[in-house]
Amino acid sequence: MATDVLPRPGIEWRGRRLGRRLGQLAVGLWLYGSSVGLILRASLGGSPWDSLHQGLSRHLGMGVGVWMTVVGALVLLLWIPLRQRPGVGTVGNVLVLGVALDTTLAVVPVQHALAVRVPLLLAGVLLNGLATGMYIGARLGPGPRDGLMTGLHRRTGRSIRLVRTLIEATVLTAGVLLGGTVGVGTVLYALAIGPLAQFFLRWCTVPEGRAG
Repeated sequence: MATDVLPRPGIEWRGRRLGRRLGQLAVGLWLYGSSVGLILRASLGGSPWDSLHQGLSRHLGMGVGVWMTVVGALVLLLWIPLRQRPGVGTVGNVLVLGVALDTTLAVVPVQHALAVRVPLLLAGVLLNGLATGMYIGARLGPGPRDGLMTGLHRRTGRSIRLVRTLIEATVLTAGVLLGGTVGVGTVLYALAIGPLAQFFLRWCTVPEGRAG
């Protein structure tokens, strides 16, 4: 993802834009969890983290959304030695995504026809890119997994690309070993999410400066 479209850190607590940012954050987080639910219902493979959550659910019980929340909270603990500071968006990420995911899984039935699963996968990936642009563009704090990436980048001096690749490869390996779904959707997600997030960030990032 190009750095020129990433919003600079900082939280403005005055002006009318705060209301817009909080609303955008809430919608973006819920949409993110829902889009993951659509991807999982397609059963064609999703992101490495989705595979991990699926595997944990299959082996240890509890819903996939519950494990998304638990893993997010555990990753957030790794921020402490990395000296990362969470924002309201970070906490919201942990609390909202899993609920939205399990709600979507409860509403959208299991699909068997490939003619339905493929469009479901494509819609899920597209909406996931939009959701990423919305919640990051609100500039109220990164998600636990994004913060882990940037924290390791700062502490180790390694490139964002290398750090992200190592994290995703580790998580994907764990997901595969636990029996999580991996397939064409995993490849599609890996190739598409960066460009999609970059595109939507250009439109969803709330401008800096007060609008009051």
